[in-house]
Amino acid sequence: MLDALDRQLRHCLPSALADHCRLGNVRDGTLVFLVGSPVWKAKLRLHADDLLEAARAAGLPARELVLKVATMQPVPPDAAPRLPLSRAARDALRAAAETIKDPELRARLIALASVP
Repeated sequence: MLDALDRQLRHCLPSALADHCRLGNVRDGTLVFLVGSPVWKAKLRLHADDLLEAARAAGLPARELVLKVATMQPVPPDAAPRLPLSRAARDALRAAAETIKDPELRARLIALASVP
């Protein structure tokens, strides 16, 4: 739910700013946004009214905006172990590939179905 609300609220921000912040929490009428640096905190503060209005439009009784500077490092792609596909999943990918007319998409689906 927090991710969906985050996307909805950041949609009201300029794209350059939206890329440098994220909704961290909602509690007792307070929106807590995380930003990557003090510069982005200052810029986001200018859009506080827009964020609170968007939150109220989404049905949240938002009264306050709290901004916190937090290092938001991306998760390395190899940090999470890859789970193997089940036989049923591989079969479903192959079946889907057979119905696709786009050769590039078909090739990608078949490649995914080949992953153990």
